[in-house]
Amino acid sequence: MHKFYRWVLSLIAILFIGGGLISTSTQTVQAATNDSTPAAIKKRGYIILGVSADYAPMEFHATVDGNDKIVGADISLAKKIAKDMGVKLQIKEMGFDALIGALKTGKVDMVISGMSDTPERRKQVDFSKPYTYEKQIMVIQKKDASKYKNIADFEGVKVGAQKQSTQEQIAKAELPDAKIVSLEKANDVIAQVQYGKINAGVMSNVVAGAYVQKNQALKIIDPKFATGKAPTVVAIAKGNSGLTSAVNKSIKDMQKQGLWSKYMDEAYTLQNQSNSFWQKYGSFFIKGAVNTLVFALLTVIAGTVLGTLLALMRRSKVWILKAIAVIYVEFIRGTPLMVQAFIVFFGTQVLGLNLSAFVAGAIAMGINSGAYVAEIIRSGLNSVPIGQTEAARSLGLSGTETTRFVVLPQAIKNIWPALGNEFVTDIKESSVLSVIGATELMFEGTTVQGASFEPFFPMMIVALIYFAMTFILSRLLGVVERRMN
Repeated sequence: MHKFYRWVLSLIAILFIGGGLISTSTQTVQAATNDSTPAAIKKRGYIILGVSADYAPMEFHATVDGNDKIVGADISLAKKIAKDMGVKLQIKEMGFDALIGALKTGKVDMVISGMSDTPERRKQVDFSKPYTYEKQIMVIQKKDASKYKNIADFEGVKVGAQKQSTQEQIAKAELPDAKIVSLEKANDVIAQVQYGKINAGVMSNVVAGAYVQKNQALKIIDPKFATGKAPTVVAIAKGNSGLTSAVNKSIKDMQKQGLWSKYMDEAYTLQNQSNSFWQKYGSFFIKGAVNTLVFALLTVIAGTVLGTLLALMRRSKVWILKAIAVIYVEFIRGTPLMVQAFIVFFGTQVLGLNLSAFVAGAIAMGINSGAYVAEIIRSGLNSVPIGQTEAARSLGLSGTETTRFVVLPQAIKNIWPALGNEFVTDIKESSVLSVIGATELMFEGTTVQGASFEPFFPMMIVALIYFAMTFILSRLLGVVERRMN
């Protein structure tokens, strides 16, 4: 067997062996974490909380003793539940619309994230007794106070609400003549109201009050929604009556001791820290930038190895290898990276692999990049004149040696600009991974948005950091290209 093919087969064997070891270890972890009964939680020593930390003062990021921590009234409740069970609290952060999926697939044991009890959600998960009630109101610009006073005034205007939230359901049900705009996060709703992109936003009075306190241009109005006060509850996996009972016991004890008002006061204190913006949030941007670069590096390595292998498979005369490569490339290029990230994050859980958001995101990025790099490399291989191959073979080089020593070097020189552009794109595309809770730069930027109540400034910083990273990488790739020439 040719040396090159032995090398490829060895690489595949290593990947399979490594995958088997990872599978074995993660299945062991999964066996310990997928069972969310109180007995299993106590045995493992921690309970896993799912949260979308962009909902101050209920849950948000703050710098505490120099460290980035998720805090808020909901987090204080979660800590009490963990303490009452005699275990530690582990927090997994992700987008709000991914929380129910994480609960159903066993990635988290419970969700405490300002979530309301609705009939639709009850079909998917169970709920605790309410631990507080939130009145649903609307946020508008103060200058529009005379224009918008009740539900009838919003006919034909744009009204925003957080996606998959109770507020979105209320907006669609009770504002049928309005143009409903569903947005990813609560701070997105505030930002669009503030800058006039939408006319109003449906929000919880607790969260809206925190934003309006920081922004004098906004105003809260009560349109008298029929829903009134919505119960806020803890979400638990369907049929897990043991954990539901334990959570209800903690909530009852909290209410008996009057702890909720204390939790809210502590959250407001953390919100109103007097440190400067950079002291509070500088570490968030640094962490996000570092993680983004790590994602890009892993993606470049995985994409290059996988892309090269796929490109050679597409040129193979073995039809099954060619078919596998064609199907892979067409499927990956024909589906969005966000969908692929969700499939890897939740799909692997169904298969028994309890991957973190970071690992799942890196795998999704590598899989995605491999398909595009494969086409770039294939076009480069096809660009090398056939005479080069014929000359190499006439000198006694084998087919593998011809590809390795003659065709590939020339192909890489031809495709370097396109390959470099793919690497730059990898840095920017990592922003998609924020939906599964991967803490890259965009995720940290939106975190700062929610914690600082500044919808615009954090995104400008994020944009400048992205520009700096891509600009420097482009210049380095240009240096390599000139050396090749």
